Amino acid sequence: MLDAALVGMGRWGQVLVNSVQGRNGTGIRFVAGTTRTPEKARAWAAEKGVDLLPDYEAVLADPRVRAVVLATPHGQHVEQVIAAARAGKHVFVEKPFSLSRASAEAAAAACREAGVVMALGHNRRFLPAVAEMKRMLADGALGTLLHVEGQISGAAADNWKPGMWRADPRESPLGGMGAMGIHMIDMMINLAGPIEQVSVISQARVLTIGLDDTTAMLCRFREGPTGLFATLASAPRMWRVGLFGTQGRLEQREPETLVFHPREGEGWERRFDTVDIERAELEAFAAAVAGGPAYPLSPEEAVHGASVFEAMIHAKASGGPQLVA
Repeated sequence: MLDAALVGMGRWGQVLVNSVQGRNGTGIRFVAGTTRTPEKARAWAAEKGVDLLPDYEAVLADPRVRAVVLATPHGQHVEQVIAAARAGKHVFVEKPFSLSRASAEAAAAACREAGVVMALGHNRRFLPAVAEMKRMLADGALGTLLHVEGQISGAAADNWKPGMWRADPRESPLGGMGAMGIHMIDMMINLAGPIEQVSVISQARVLTIGLDDTTAMLCRFREGPTGLFATLASAPRMWRVGLFGTQGRLEQREPETLVFHPREGEGWERRFDTVDIERAELEAFAAAVAGGPAYPLSPEEAVHGASVFEAMIHAKASGGPQLVA
């Protein structure tokens, strides 16, 4: 059993703990944690059997804790990951990993040098429909992949107020990219490989808090396909991924539905079972720490995702295409 500590006990940190705590077969349990506002989390922590510690340094000094789960603002991630690695703790870190390639590389290198597992929380990699998409791509069911399209949108930014960290343009460049869009960037990398060039239009159509609400990206993948992507931060919720090949078209409509249209013949639509993807990612993290299969998102892919985000920021600023480092 992997004894872990939660750092950041806001809504999402509690979702992560709730997905595994007290459940058999997960391979992980939370024994401690810390948060900036302990009075808000005290009752919940007691209910879950999580000891509240005064700060991150106390978490890293606790001999019970073998791993930390970081559900903190992304501006803190790199320093926290490096500190955990130096303390010999395995690290699960929520997305986005970082806003720059250099800092992401530094964090990944610290984990590699310390011999600890680093896992990045892109939970949608654990959807059964995504596993089927990857299988069909590998089996050649779509022929040559020509193009990828994605959209992830929602109205979360309507609740962001001045003074909140997500409402800070330095923490949320390109509007919904940090809260939502980075999930789709990771999915595009997961399905089609590294991205080598991006162009971006990002603007505020309705928000008045200094953040963009509409962000669109055109890209080229290293292996040749093109891609289109959009994230809207003040719109109805949506998740869609489309793969377009010479022999077929495959579309994920929301997390559980997959639709296939072959070039010739009958297509199909399938609905997959709903799974707890937060539990799945934490189980995969625990298994990797225990010497089982590697976590299915490599540190190299984590660094590349940060590099794409950074290139998108530069592409908006320059108004032209930007190569991904």
